[in-house]
Amino acid sequence: IAHLSAHDTHFSFGENLGAPDCGVPVGGFHWLPTRQPVVLDLWDSNFTPGIAYNTIATWNNKGKDITYQGKTYYWRKARELEKYLDLPKARPLQFEMATNVSEEERENVRSLLQKHGWSQVDAVELSQDMKNYRAYIQESRGEFTVAKEQYTRLLSGWFSDRSACYLAAGRPVITQETGFSKFLPTGKGLFAFNTMEDILAALDAIESDYKGNCQAAREIASEYFAAEKVIGSLMERAGL
Repeated sequence: IAHLSAHDTHFSFGENLGAPDCGVPVGGFHWLPTRQPVVLDLWDSNFTPGIAYNTIATWNNKGKDITYQGKTYYWRKARELEKYLDLPKARPLQFEMATNVSEEERENVRSLLQKHGWSQVDAVELSQDMKNYRAYIQESRGEFTVAKEQYTRLLSGWFSDRSACYLAAGRPVITQETGFSKFLPTGKGLFAFNTMEDILAALDAIESDYKGNCQAAREIASEYFAAEKVIGSLMERAGL
């Protein structure tokens, strides 16, 4: 609180903060919504279909779970990903995870993913070079990912910077609902889900019009995440 009080203007990627359906306490501060800015020129794409739906993530963050008003809210992607591991069995498509896994968990996680039909690459090695990171996204078929429970249960409206890059690369995104669909268009190029049925419907929609969904993804990035618009709006509202 003392740290926040030292500042006169507060922005958050949680666009739903302060709304009646958002469970995140605002602490008496007035939070202004903003988004992850993306330089679109760095993410040009020819919309050629990639091989796999993938994502880049840490498998199991530790030490960041929070207990608030007697309830525990988890900061672990693995808890959410495990709910949807059977996805490759439901649709004849390729799915991959670029995951950062601790040494003690590595073999168990690899075995688990392979058992359910997922391929895996190392997220740390991939992310150490910006060109490799960008190429991995540009060469994907689209992103399928989940959000940590602290975002989904509390409906903060948070949206991933990585997912914004997939959109900028003209790659459709299927991601777990955090409340962001109140602020970003969904249904073509970008899909929010709460259930496995939602995911399957999104995949069917993308595969039935792949190029159209790629174009819609790029248009969403251009309209809602372009760095010039995002940073210009932030500076104006901050009085700069």
